[in-house]
Amino acid sequence: MARQLGHVKYGGTIGEIRHFKIKGMKGNFAGLKGGATGDQIKNDPGFVRTRENMNEFGGCANAGRSVRVGLNMLMKQMSDSQLTGRLTAIMKKINLEDQTEARGYRAILISTQGKYLQGLHFNKNVSFDSSFLPLVSLTNSGDAVSSTMEIAPFNPMNSVIAPAGATHFRLINALSVISDFAYNATTGIYEAIEPSLNELSNVAYSDYLDLRTEITAPTLIESALPGAPQLTGSTTVLNSVGIEFYQQAGSGYYLLNAGHALKIQNVVLPVS
Repeated sequence: MARQLGHVKYGGTIGEIRHFKIKGMKGNFAGLKGGATGDQIKNDPGFVRTRENMNEFGGCANAGRSVRVGLNMLMKQMSDSQLTGRLTAIMKKINLEDQTEARGYRAILISTQGKYLQGLHFNKNVSFDSSFLPLVSLTNSGDAVSSTMEIAPFNPMNSVIAPAGATHFRLINALSVISDFAYNATTGIYEAIEPSLNELSNVAYSDYLDLRTEITAPTLIESALPGAPQLTGSTTVLNSVGIEFYQQAGSGYYLLNAGHALKIQNVVLPVS
């Protein structure tokens, strides 16, 4: 793959060379046309492995999308441009752990491999740990449907790393459910084993906290999944912690464009 260095910018194809951009990367790129046809990939015996990989990759993309959809209200300000790819890669690692199904149809058993999601920062460029220094304690209920976030008294002036222009911040305790995924031979795609529970979520916030004022009492944020659902062994609860920054203007608080952070702090299974 070639990278264009000159000042002339163009896209599309010239002769046997195609030109394109890559999401998340600067500049323009070029490569030769060619490769197998769609019909070859679908039917040629020589592309069996390719079809198997494509099948599982599609399932991993679906599972990763469910993580993002479950926290959709936070994704615009909390994620980087490569989060989709990073989540798909994590799901592929989980997919490879399944030893019960044939290659190309291996399940995505998040409930047994939650370690791969533990500690994930949704924006790789802004980590929660470097933005908020006080110790965060999370206590999850045995059925995994609720959580209590607790922070001891702290002084934001020396323990919160805020972007320029911020006057206030809010802390976040978010719960979201992700189901295991398995290949459905009838539909020909990977689907959530527990579709009614998959992507169920709740996001709870602290009050608006002044960056210039010491917080002298413990901060408690309770979060619970709506409807008191009965979770199963094929579901996993992602308990994420985050911080958002605001600028006060009069009586209003306005979300800034940068500096926010979200992290999967606990990966929780319901106790059977």
